Amino acid sequence: MSVPDLVALSDDIDEWARDAAFRSSDDIPRLRRASDWLPEFTPESVEERRAALKGFRERLAGIEPPADDVAAQVDHRILGSVLDRVEWDLDVLRNWERDAVFLVGQILGPWFDLLLPLPPYGADVERGLVVVARSIPERVEAARLNLSRAGVADLARVAAVDLEDIAARFAASVAGLDGVVSDSTMRDLRAVAPAAGEALEAFAAWLNEAAPGLSPSVPAGRERFVWFLRRVALIAEEPEELVRAALQDYRRAVVAEVVTRNRFRAVPTDPIAESIEAQVARERDQEAEVRAFSEREGLLSQPDSLQRYHVAPMPPYLEPLQFLGVTDDLTDQDRLDVDSVSYMPAPRPDLPYFYAANARDPRLGIVHEGAHYKQLALSWANPDPVRRRYVDSVANEGIAFYNEELMLLAGLFDDAPHSQEVIHNFNRLRSLRVVVDVNLATGAFTLDEAIDFFVRLVPMDVDTAREECAMYLATPGLAMSYHVGKQQLLRLVTDAVVADGAEFSLREVHDRVWRNGNVPFALQRWEILGDRADVDELDAFDRPLTAS
Repeated sequence: MSVPDLVALSDDIDEWARDAAFRSSDDIPRLRRASDWLPEFTPESVEERRAALKGFRERLAGIEPPADDVAAQVDHRILGSVLDRVEWDLDVLRNWERDAVFLVGQILGPWFDLLLPLPPYGADVERGLVVVARSIPERVEAARLNLSRAGVADLARVAAVDLEDIAARFAASVAGLDGVVSDSTMRDLRAVAPAAGEALEAFAAWLNEAAPGLSPSVPAGRERFVWFLRRVALIAEEPEELVRAALQDYRRAVVAEVVTRNRFRAVPTDPIAESIEAQVARERDQEAEVRAFSEREGLLSQPDSLQRYHVAPMPPYLEPLQFLGVTDDLTDQDRLDVDSVSYMPAPRPDLPYFYAANARDPRLGIVHEGAHYKQLALSWANPDPVRRRYVDSVANEGIAFYNEELMLLAGLFDDAPHSQEVIHNFNRLRSLRVVVDVNLATGAFTLDEAIDFFVRLVPMDVDTAREECAMYLATPGLAMSYHVGKQQLLRLVTDAVVADGAEFSLREVHDRVWRNGNVPFALQRWEILGDRADVDELDAFDRPLTAS
């Protein structure tokens, strides 16, 4: 357990972030919010955030954990990373005034997020839906003011594509709630939906017209990106090292995929599920099989307190707005008794990349998104409250990506040759993400070049590639998190094998890593192996952040 002052500061940061942190389209860093919460993105609200950040920094600087208390030292660095990320978001990325995709997420995202848990919805959620819908015209105008001053052309164009036919799509989302929410809420939503749709349509038209006159994309630049690696992600490697490691893994994945395909060339391709109902039923059975497999093989404990990860048909109120985020509910630390759910569209031949994989073998989603749920649920039950809160995606995504190949090597997919190919293709994609991420951050790639890179080398459909690359352009460091985190975890496990020798237990090291899965691996190495070489290198970094 951490020292009381650190816990108190962590509690205060968490309470502040629930109101002040921007909404994210990613599923890992979702925060528990009030049902009527609306993100503020005015210049005045940003100044208030800067003032709060200054106060938190002063409090953290006044806390000195005992030198021999490694757990408290780790927690101190975790909170430093959280605060550095706030500065990075406010003063380097500046998505709150530059990024139209991000701002669309602030406007419509709270609607989407309220609808992610399975119904029935309480009165507070229904009230929140009306609040969000009614707020849309005013918040569109606030976003337009920000973008008129500092908007980026590439991201405006992507947002305009996202908003095509948005009035009809928002109306369809509202209509999809008929029979799900109360009659009085439906009346209120139908009354405010037309104005919301008109405002969003006008915003899309404005983005198309304004884009040519907006600023070009400005990369973070190598110097600032290294600051992000050292201070936010707590990664000691240089950007070029990350790219070289990723390209080597990419080559390995390409060869593994081709060899696997050749080996099983006489085996027919797995058919897609005949219906969404069949896919849901198969996933439910396979989720239990994967849990039993993990226990039987001694890979990871499955405590009785851990609930289930299941899929469900994509509901009509979410389907028109899928671009707003990952369509799942991984629960949170207040809902550890609730199953996680991931929504899937009906199977069809032209499904996007990840949905297509899951329609053929649901285990391909279970070993990644299901791993997210297990890791987060175990972390939310960590006895150290500082570690229950999200820090950075590198550890979280690294664990899920590592788990894919772990399950492949352990034999989970021995009965599914073409799923083995897909696992290698996932590795191919996520290795290439590092190249895209770093090259977008340093300016070596334009957005169109990054999209083309994904389409040619994964390969991937254009829509998925555009969605991913737009997110990565606006949030440097996110795309690399899968591969970088996986490589760091492989290094930790390998060194634990050598250190423990005959006493090594996969179950024990995995249980500890999953339980502390929000903690960057440089810090986990210090705790698990007593190796603080990475921490010393991070501590030696003293270059200030140059705001953009």
